Amino acid sequence: MNRRVVITGMGVRAPRSPGKKEFWELLSAGRTATRRISFFDPSPYRSQVAGEVDFDAASEGLSPREVRRMDRATQFAVVCARDAVADSGLDLGALPADRVGVSLGSAVAAATSLEREYLVLSDSGRRWEMSPDHLSPHMFDYLVPSVMSAEIAWTVGAEGPVAMLSDGCTSGLDAVGHAAALIREGSADMVVAGAADTPITPIVVACFDAIRATSTHNDDPEHASRPFDASRNGFVLAEGAAMFVLEELSAARARGAHCYAEVGGFATRCNAYHMTGLKPDGRELAEAIRVALDQARLAPEAVDYVNAHGSGTKQNDRHETAAFKRSLGEHAYRTPVSSIKSMVGHSLGAIGSVEIAASLLAIENQAVPPTANLHTADPDCDLDYVPNEARDHHIDTVLTVGSGFGGFQSAMVLTRPRRTAA
Repeated sequence: MNRRVVITGMGVRAPRSPGKKEFWELLSAGRTATRRISFFDPSPYRSQVAGEVDFDAASEGLSPREVRRMDRATQFAVVCARDAVADSGLDLGALPADRVGVSLGSAVAAATSLEREYLVLSDSGRRWEMSPDHLSPHMFDYLVPSVMSAEIAWTVGAEGPVAMLSDGCTSGLDAVGHAAALIREGSADMVVAGAADTPITPIVVACFDAIRATSTHNDDPEHASRPFDASRNGFVLAEGAAMFVLEELSAARARGAHCYAEVGGFATRCNAYHMTGLKPDGRELAEAIRVALDQARLAPEAVDYVNAHGSGTKQNDRHETAAFKRSLGEHAYRTPVSSIKSMVGHSLGAIGSVEIAASLLAIENQAVPPTANLHTADPDCDLDYVPNEARDHHIDTVLTVGSGFGGFQSAMVLTRPRRTAA
């Protein structure tokens, strides 16, 4: 069985983007949403900027009990899942529950709540011995990442395959790729898939400080994220979420659903090399791109736009540029490439799904979002990175990619649904 898979609904929460409409408006205008960290005093830290989401759980429809039980990342995922189902127009009650699945990605899961509870238990780190009298009754929910996907399953009534994927910064891509595979193989007819991460906490900021991975452009927070620019010096940490409804194509068309795109192909590889290091030739990412294109039965020349990982670290941007040249050949020089991390920062495991949302909206609006803050290109990054201003462009096929600590490299091909099978 090899059924075709389409995306029929989406929900997004990103910095300065309380929904898909605002998200696209920000991207298409080339506006940045990064700022000095406001969730805690960032002055002791090397990097003091982030992409924060202005999120009010009560106004998003979450009850006080849900807010108490769920970590912030889980709240993001639940709200986006509700939006995605509503956007799809599906009547969940009409679907067999055992044919509905969930595939959720996250890199650091309930980091926000775990750090908060540690500070309570340890009296802000002053006590080595901690009394269980102060332990939250919801500590299990924060400790076990699979609780996040269970919450989504309860939200949508999914009794089919339910999975939690944590592959670092490729989690959001990998979760949607896994969802598409479930439908292709016949294990599910509909899957709610995506990712959420809320890593703006002192411990996470300190971890990235320690390995000098994040930007120190603290004097200019709005322009701190500078993918492919010669002055870049690290990524900008962010939070966010995006969730989608994936369905089998013929069923979606039978009910008259709006199809944002078909998931034409997906592949992931690992470099088995280094936790944070990347080989300069981009071979593993190039291989993931090749396999994804082969699954979609498309030649490299069919790619109209590349939604890059574009983290803003010197190593990643050069590695990625090499991978595009290796996989797309001369077509790489003719293809617009951009990084939305320049505007919304890097939300770790969530960003792959947030970038899928940007890719779907690029197809929908026939425009390429820009790479903001790109003024002086790194000579080693010599492709068309669409600097600073969005560009109207004919888009039938988007290649979106991700790269994560541990050596993970993932690629997905999204296309306008074709009327006949390839």
